[in-house]
Amino acid sequence: MRSRFPGLDGFDQAILEQLSHDGRMSVSDLARAIGLSKSPTQARLKRLEAEGYIQGYRALIDPIRLGLDHVAFVEVKLADTREAALAAFNAAVVQLAEIEEVHMLASHFDYLLKVRCRSMSDYRAVLGEKISSLPHVSSTSTYMSMQAVKDDGGLGPM
Repeated sequence: MRSRFPGLDGFDQAILEQLSHDGRMSVSDLARAIGLSKSPTQARLKRLEAEGYIQGYRALIDPIRLGLDHVAFVEVKLADTREAALAAFNAAVVQLAEIEEVHMLASHFDYLLKVRCRSMSDYRAVLGEKISSLPHVSSTSTYMSMQAVKDDGGLGPM
């Protein structure tokens, strides 16, 4: 098996692919799926965890069932983009539970945030009281999501 990822052979890649679809599968089922016996599969799994390829395991909770179906993407422009200002913004933004994702971009704005709330009024409060109060924020622009066409958090084709 050949891999397009440096440091990973085909078996390692197959392990990651299988676990990205079912992180709860047993080592026996994983071994069967990738075509190795249980012991070498377990050793590879432990190595992938130790080397940081596998960062952890978690349950994927359906936010819609929890009433969190209001998604906004927010462009954030900072007044100051020196390292200290970026560090202050980064440290503060990760503390907000309503923000699912934060990406620093090379664009006409500095960050793109994915925000999830229960309603438009909840979003307005998050924007007005939390996001706008983050260090060095000079302006924001909001884009409301009407539907998530693909949102699986996966690696895509390996």
